Amino acid sequence: MRIGIDYTAAVRQGGGIGRYARSLVRGLTTVGSAHSYCILFAGRAPRNVDEKWPHNFRLIPLPLSDYWMTVLWQRLRVPLWADLFTGTVDLFHSPDFVLPPLRKAKSILTVHDLSFLRHPECYEAAFREYLESAVPRSVGRADLILADSESTRQDLIELLAVDSDRVEVLYSGVEKRFHPITDAISLARVREQYGLPERFILSVGTLQPRKNYERLLGAYGCLIDRIDLDVKLVIAGGKGWLYERIFRRVEELELNGKVIFLGFFEDDDLPTLYSLADLFVFPSLYEGFGLPPLEAMACGTPVVSSNASSLPEVVDGVAEMVDPLDVDGLAEAMFRVLSEGDLRAEMIRKGLIRAGQFTWEGAARALLHSYERLGMSPEA
Repeated sequence: MRIGIDYTAAVRQGGGIGRYARSLVRGLTTVGSAHSYCILFAGRAPRNVDEKWPHNFRLIPLPLSDYWMTVLWQRLRVPLWADLFTGTVDLFHSPDFVLPPLRKAKSILTVHDLSFLRHPECYEAAFREYLESAVPRSVGRADLILADSESTRQDLIELLAVDSDRVEVLYSGVEKRFHPITDAISLARVREQYGLPERFILSVGTLQPRKNYERLLGAYGCLIDRIDLDVKLVIAGGKGWLYERIFRRVEELELNGKVIFLGFFEDDDLPTLYSLADLFVFPSLYEGFGLPPLEAMACGTPVVSSNASSLPEVVDGVAEMVDPLDVDGLAEAMFRVLSEGDLRAEMIRKGLIRAGQFTWEGAARALLHSYERLGMSPEA
């Protein structure tokens, strides 16, 4: 088959969906040799554009930036077909919530989550309205929908009335670079570069309401009132939206000097950052999959996680699970993991095993199976 893939998120975003798209396509380069791939992207060239791609992968730049392609394709809905740029393809995969216009190709759409419907209060109005329009429209057009988890699959069926046979679960993977970092020089470099304290609790994610940082700050305030340990809280992630009240909460709780907002950090330093942390906490209100807890586990760091949405699928039985609305419960879980050595050791052991069950090669093989099943199915 000839398969088109929208690679724009991979060239635009360092983490999140960008990492997802890069990892899947990298996996396809090792398992998908029977087919040819047209890798379409808007914006700057891929980070690895100068690397040697397999002969059956062809990179195709779009003539406009990702912003203008979004305006034309999703807001104005101009029928500028994506398969006009790729040439005729048997199927086209968009891994980032929305489909471009297509002439004849069968279509696969990845929907990572429906948080804009489950938690609309966590979004700015204009962005939410765009998602509420563009995502259901793309879902309605897709021949096959891939969900990041069974939780997201059920949301699609319930909230967007998707037929169950049109949506499959495709789990993400953990990159091999995520493992316990023990090299003293690497650990010292990252600690010095980012001004990290000797002991700290880590949380990773964009500063936005869905990540539930305000309640994490409250729980941390409760924790340091009862624990005889100088442990700071480090939140690593760029500013997203509606984040101002997170900083106000630090002031209200008088946590200045105890909470470090890392802001931008090099993605290559993330495994070392996980490895340095005493504890990783992920209190999110909603996740389509929730990769950071698995990455932390792969680096040998115990995890306290929300029990909302997809997270029990990913880390239940390995992480300490807490209702994300329960501030006292979150504080108690952090206290237990920090203070009980036997519990920590068992969580670390189980976490390494659990993280090893999610690989990008496995995800790519599952994706290839979906491609071939759809590509060989009779025309609608």
